[in-house]
Amino acid sequence: MRTLITGAAGFLGSHLADRLVADGHEVVGLDDFSSGRWENVTHLVGGDRFHLIKADVVEPVQVKGPFERIFHLASPVSGHLERPIETLRTAAEGTRRLLDLAADGRAVFVLASSSEVYGAPAVHPQVETDPGRVSPVVPRASYSEAKRFAEALASAYQRARGVPVRIARIFNTYGPRMRPDDKRVIPTFITQALSGRPLPVFGTGRQTRSFCYVSDMVEALVRLAETDLAGPVNLGNPDEVAVVDLAREILELSGSSSSLTASPLPADDPPRRRPDVTRALRLLGWRPVVSRRDGLERTIAHFRDEEKVE
Repeated sequence: MRTLITGAAGFLGSHLADRLVADGHEVVGLDDFSSGRWENVTHLVGGDRFHLIKADVVEPVQVKGPFERIFHLASPVSGHLERPIETLRTAAEGTRRLLDLAADGRAVFVLASSSEVYGAPAVHPQVETDPGRVSPVVPRASYSEAKRFAEALASAYQRARGVPVRIARIFNTYGPRMRPDDKRVIPTFITQALSGRPLPVFGTGRQTRSFCYVSDMVEALVRLAETDLAGPVNLGNPDEVAVVDLAREILELSGSSSSLTASPLPADDPPRRRPDVTRALRLLGWRPVVSRRDGLERTIAHFRDEEKVE
């Protein structure tokens, strides 16, 4: 198949490109490199099956079609607080342009949504039927509302123009190729631990998250694209852990003597995050297979290797 990936030089996008190229598909990658990195895709550039275009999905882009599949992964993630307008424009204007492209070519459109659509969820673990509780005026809303709008827009195109839409509600994903300055919790803790600096823990640290290793997430996205599954589906690892316990685990695995330091808890920080993946298991036959310990060991090793290169 011929596949378009936006955000192809990013953390998740580059791993997805690797998988599709390895499976024998032709991949066209778009990235504006605002957060993506050239080194994530250097090994693919020049090959017969991968073509990279530097472009912002918000702007008109001439991409020769047709495509059988479009994976829309482009979006500031960790940088949405610093780039709120760009985040919202990517979800609105960028998603619309790509949906038009999908409609013209009858391509399957896979939207990378987020667990952020649940906000401070009323239901735990989070299920797809929960409409979420999100304030549109807090700083975090630039990302959560962007993803909620993108879901609404994609669903409208499915109803009005027959676009085959697949919505992936992605929970925290981690692994090699995350930026050291990513600002998400795992790369922050690892870089601090490896440099011997204190690990910042917000509030009491008892708030929970669930972390999915990148290879598991890529497998889920590929399976989702190959089905006719309608409606959102949670993709993530239901293994829930308190943030402070995650910090201690990273200290142990990295052999670091760093300390933990308390930081103020952001006002809109969700207290608990854990996906109910019953739908993914039943309809995709998918469940995560990489344990958090194994995934963290691989990720720490990658960050160590990056330090050596620098």
